[in-house]
Amino acid sequence: DVGILLLGALSVYITLATGQLSLGNAGFMGIGAYLTSYLTVIAGIPLTPALVIAAVAAGIIGLIVGFPALRLKGIYLAMATLGFGEMVRSFFLNLDAMGGSGGFHGMHHISNDYIWSWAAAILLLVMILERSQSWLEMRAVCHDDTAAGLVGLNTTTIKVGAFGFAAAVAAIAGGLFAHHHVYIEPGNFNFERSIDFVLAVILGG
Repeated sequence: DVGILLLGALSVYITLATGQLSLGNAGFMGIGAYLTSYLTVIAGIPLTPALVIAAVAAGIIGLIVGFPALRLKGIYLAMATLGFGEMVRSFFLNLDAMGGSGGFHGMHHISNDYIWSWAAAILLLVMILERSQSWLEMRAVCHDDTAAGLVGLNTTTIKVGAFGFAAAVAAIAGGLFAHHHVYIEPGNFNFERSIDFVLAVILGG
Protein backbone atom coordinates (compact mmCIF):
# COMPACT_ATOMS: atom_id res chain seq x y z
CA ASP A 1 0.00 0.00 0.00
CA VAL A 2 2.92 2.36 0.61
CA GLY A 3 4.08 1.87 -2.97
CA ILE A 4 0.59 2.63 -4.24
CA LEU A 5 0.44 5.76 -2.08
CA LEU A 6 3.83 6.79 -3.48
CA LEU A 7 2.48 6.55 -7.03
CA GLY A 8 -0.61 8.54 -6.10
CA ALA A 9 1.55 11.22 -4.49
CA LEU A 10 3.76 11.38 -7.57
CA SER A 11 0.68 11.95 -9.74
CA VAL A 12 -0.18 15.01 -7.63
CA TYR A 13 3.46 16.16 -7.54
CA ILE A 14 3.66 16.21 -11.33
CA THR A 15 0.73 18.59 -11.72
CA LEU A 16 1.87 20.72 -8.78
CA ALA A 17 5.17 21.24 -10.63
CA THR A 18 3.21 23.34 -13.14
CA GLY A 19 1.24 25.19 -10.48
CA GLN A 20 -1.93 23.10 -10.82
CA LEU A 21 -3.59 21.49 -7.80
CA SER A 22 -5.70 18.50 -8.82
CA LEU A 23 -8.17 16.92 -6.41
CA GLY A 24 -9.42 14.45 -8.99
CA ASN A 25 -6.55 11.98 -9.10
CA ALA A 26 -8.65 9.38 -7.31
CA GLY A 27 -10.88 9.46 -10.38
CA PHE A 28 -7.96 8.56 -12.64
CA MET A 29 -6.97 5.91 -10.11
CA GLY A 30 -10.49 4.47 -10.39
CA ILE A 31 -10.28 4.46 -14.18
CA GLY A 32 -7.01 2.55 -13.98
CA ALA A 33 -8.36 0.10 -11.41
CA TYR A 34 -11.54 -0.77 -13.29
CA LEU A 35 -10.01 -0.83 -16.76
CA THR A 36 -7.06 -2.98 -15.65
CA SER A 37 -9.40 -5.35 -13.84
CA TYR A 38 -11.63 -5.64 -16.89
CA LEU A 39 -8.65 -6.40 -19.11
CA THR A 40 -7.20 -9.07 -16.81
CA VAL A 41 -10.39 -10.75 -15.57
CA ILE A 42 -12.74 -10.50 -18.57
CA ALA A 43 -10.42 -9.98 -21.54
CA GLY A 44 -7.71 -12.31 -20.22
CA ILE A 45 -4.82 -9.92 -20.82
CA PRO A 46 -1.71 -10.26 -18.58
CA LEU A 47 -1.39 -7.65 -15.87
CA THR A 48 1.66 -5.75 -17.11
CA PRO A 49 0.30 -4.92 -20.59
CA ALA A 50 -3.10 -4.26 -19.02
CA LEU A 51 -1.50 -1.64 -16.76
CA VAL A 52 0.18 -0.02 -19.76
CA ILE A 53 -3.11 0.08 -21.68
CA ALA A 54 -4.93 1.56 -18.69
CA ALA A 55 -2.20 4.17 -18.23
CA VAL A 56 -2.42 5.23 -21.88
CA ALA A 57 -6.22 5.41 -21.74
CA ALA A 58 -6.19 7.45 -18.52
CA GLY A 59 -3.48 9.68 -19.95
CA ILE A 60 -5.66 10.46 -22.96
CA ILE A 61 -8.59 11.24 -20.67
CA GLY A 62 -6.23 13.44 -18.64
CA LEU A 63 -5.30 15.37 -21.77
CA ILE A 64 -8.98 15.87 -22.58
CA VAL A 65 -9.73 17.05 -19.04
CA GLY A 66 -6.62 19.22 -19.01
CA PHE A 67 -7.70 21.51 -21.85
CA PRO A 68 -10.80 23.02 -20.21
CA ALA A 69 -9.02 22.98 -16.85
CA LEU A 70 -6.46 25.43 -18.25
CA ARG A 71 -9.07 28.17 -18.01
CA LEU A 72 -9.18 27.75 -14.24
CA LYS A 73 -6.67 28.48 -11.50
CA GLY A 74 -6.35 28.02 -7.77
CA ILE A 75 -9.44 26.94 -5.88
CA TYR A 76 -11.52 26.92 -9.07
CA LEU A 77 -9.24 24.34 -10.67
CA ALA A 78 -9.25 22.28 -7.47
CA MET A 79 -13.06 22.28 -7.36
CA ALA A 80 -13.33 21.38 -11.06
CA THR A 81 -11.00 18.39 -10.69
CA LEU A 82 -12.84 17.38 -7.52
CA GLY A 83 -16.07 17.37 -9.55
CA PHE A 84 -14.41 15.20 -12.19
CA GLY A 85 -13.36 12.67 -9.57
CA GLU A 86 -16.89 12.46 -8.20
CA MET A 87 -18.28 12.04 -11.73
CA VAL A 88 -15.98 9.07 -12.29
CA ARG A 89 -17.00 7.52 -8.97
CA SER A 90 -20.68 7.95 -9.81
CA PHE A 91 -20.09 6.42 -13.25
CA PHE A 92 -18.64 3.23 -11.81
CA LEU A 93 -21.29 3.23 -9.09
CA ASN A 94 -23.91 2.81 -11.84
CA LEU A 95 -21.87 0.56 -14.15
CA ASP A 96 -23.62 -2.77 -13.66
CA ALA A 97 -21.25 -4.54 -16.05
CA MET A 98 -18.44 -4.02 -13.51
CA GLY A 99 -20.50 -4.77 -10.42
CA GLY A 100 -21.90 -1.30 -9.74
CA SER A 101 -22.22 -0.55 -6.03
CA GLY A 102 -21.48 -4.20 -5.23
CA GLY A 103 -17.94 -3.89 -6.50
CA PHE A 104 -15.84 -6.11 -8.77
CA HIS A 105 -13.57 -9.04 -7.95
CA GLY A 106 -11.77 -11.95 -9.55
CA MET A 107 -8.34 -10.36 -9.93
CA HIS A 108 -5.22 -12.34 -9.07
CA HIS A 109 -3.34 -11.12 -6.02
CA ILE A 110 0.03 -9.45 -6.64
CA SER A 111 2.94 -9.18 -4.25
CA ASN A 112 4.44 -6.05 -2.72
CA ASP A 113 7.58 -6.70 -4.76
CA TYR A 114 5.62 -6.26 -8.00
CA ILE A 115 4.07 -3.05 -6.69
CA TRP A 116 7.44 -1.66 -5.65
CA SER A 117 8.97 -2.52 -9.01
CA TRP A 118 6.41 -0.23 -10.65
CA ALA A 119 6.78 2.42 -7.95
CA ALA A 120 10.57 2.42 -8.30
CA ALA A 121 10.35 2.64 -12.10
CA ILE A 122 7.97 5.61 -12.01
CA LEU A 123 9.98 7.31 -9.27
CA LEU A 124 13.14 6.91 -11.35
CA LEU A 125 11.33 8.33 -14.37
CA VAL A 126 10.24 11.39 -12.36
CA MET A 127 13.77 11.85 -11.00
CA ILE A 128 15.12 11.82 -14.55
CA LEU A 129 12.42 14.31 -15.55
CA GLU A 130 13.49 16.62 -12.69
CA ARG A 131 16.94 16.89 -14.27
CA SER A 132 15.65 17.70 -17.74
CA GLN A 133 14.87 20.85 -19.68
CA SER A 134 11.19 19.91 -19.55
CA TRP A 135 11.16 20.17 -15.76
CA LEU A 136 12.69 23.64 -15.87
CA GLU A 137 9.94 24.64 -18.27
CA MET A 138 7.30 23.18 -15.94
CA ARG A 139 8.73 25.12 -13.01
CA ALA A 140 8.81 28.30 -15.08
CA VAL A 141 5.12 27.87 -15.85
CA CYS A 142 4.45 27.28 -12.16
CA HIS A 143 6.16 30.48 -11.05
CA ASP A 144 4.72 32.76 -13.76
CA ASP A 145 2.91 31.27 -16.75
CA THR A 146 2.53 34.71 -18.39
CA ALA A 147 6.28 35.35 -18.30
CA ALA A 148 6.93 31.78 -19.45
CA GLY A 149 4.70 32.37 -22.46
CA LEU A 150 6.46 35.63 -23.28
CA VAL A 151 9.85 33.90 -23.47
CA GLY A 152 8.49 31.39 -25.96
CA LEU A 153 7.29 28.45 -23.87
CA ASN A 154 4.08 26.72 -24.94
CA THR A 155 2.33 26.86 -21.58
CA THR A 156 -0.73 25.02 -22.88
CA THR A 157 1.28 22.01 -24.00
CA ILE A 158 3.26 21.94 -20.76
CA LYS A 159 0.21 22.08 -18.49
CA VAL A 160 -1.86 19.60 -20.49
CA GLY A 161 1.11 17.25 -20.80
CA ALA A 162 1.59 17.29 -17.03
CA PHE A 163 -2.11 16.52 -16.57
CA GLY A 164 -1.90 13.56 -18.92
CA PHE A 165 1.27 12.17 -17.36
CA ALA A 166 -0.19 12.50 -13.86
CA ALA A 167 -3.37 10.74 -14.94
CA ALA A 168 -1.35 7.83 -16.34
CA VAL A 169 0.61 7.46 -13.09
CA ALA A 170 -2.60 7.54 -11.03
CA ALA A 171 -4.11 4.88 -13.30
CA ILE A 172 -1.15 2.57 -12.68
CA ALA A 173 -1.64 3.09 -8.95
CA GLY A 174 -5.28 2.10 -9.40
CA GLY A 175 -4.48 -1.03 -11.34
CA LEU A 176 -1.98 -2.14 -8.73
CA PHE A 177 -4.47 -1.35 -5.95
CA ALA A 178 -7.12 -3.51 -7.60
CA HIS A 179 -4.84 -6.50 -7.99
CA HIS A 180 -3.34 -6.19 -4.53
CA HIS A 181 -6.71 -6.10 -2.77
CA VAL A 182 -8.42 -8.37 -5.39
CA TYR A 183 -11.64 -6.41 -4.88
CA ILE A 184 -12.67 -2.86 -5.78
CA GLU A 185 -15.77 -0.75 -5.35
CA PRO A 186 -16.45 2.92 -6.22
CA GLY A 187 -15.94 4.05 -2.62
CA ASN A 188 -12.26 3.13 -2.90
CA PHE A 189 -11.76 6.12 -5.20
CA ASN A 190 -13.53 8.94 -3.43
CA PHE A 191 -12.52 12.46 -2.40
CA GLU A 192 -10.64 11.22 0.66
CA ARG A 193 -8.32 9.19 -1.56
CA SER A 194 -7.35 12.32 -3.51
CA ILE A 195 -6.74 14.18 -0.25
CA ASP A 196 -4.47 11.35 0.92
CA PHE A 197 -2.31 11.88 -2.16
CA VAL A 198 -2.17 15.66 -1.65
CA LEU A 199 -1.26 15.26 2.02
CA ALA A 200 1.45 12.75 1.13
CA VAL A 201 3.05 15.36 -1.12
CA ILE A 202 2.71 18.18 1.42
CA LEU A 203 3.84 16.22 4.48
CA GLY A 204 6.53 14.45 2.49
CA GLY A 205 7.98 17.70 1.19
